[in-house]
Amino acid sequence: MQKITILFVALATICLCEARYFTRCQLVAELRRQGFPANQLRDWVCLVEHESGRYTHRVSPMNSNGSRDYGLFQINDRYWCSTTNRPGKDCNVTCAQLLLDNITIASNCAKIIYRRHKFDAWYGWKNHCRGKPLPDISKC
Repeated sequence: MQKITILFVALATICLCEARYFTRCQLVAELRRQGFPANQLRDWVCLVEHESGRYTHRVSPMNSNGSRDYGLFQINDRYWCSTTNRPGKDCNVTCAQLLLDNITIASNCAKIIYRRHKFDAWYGWKNHCRGKPLPDISKC
């Protein structure tokens, strides 16, 4: 457990140095580039804003079940990414890959999660976006 903690701190430190913050319009442009459907962009922007604050390096505090959430989309390591240096779990990625400034891997994983669970996989979306006014992206 101590080795995992040291590895986690080291990865977090490295990622903090290379973190990317997206403005809302930069995020919209990147989501479009990544092939997210136009009719879902406001939901994805709302999700990202409430999950990670639009930071690629965000790692959550430990959840009550001992898992953590990683990256722009706050993807959970219990089911979706491996905390080792080998890709694994349902997205076949490492959690560190979800922290990269290039969000292609994280986007592909988020799409896998969406295909299975829709936006209900994310508490940030359920609590702050579902049935509520979504962000205005009309100027983007």
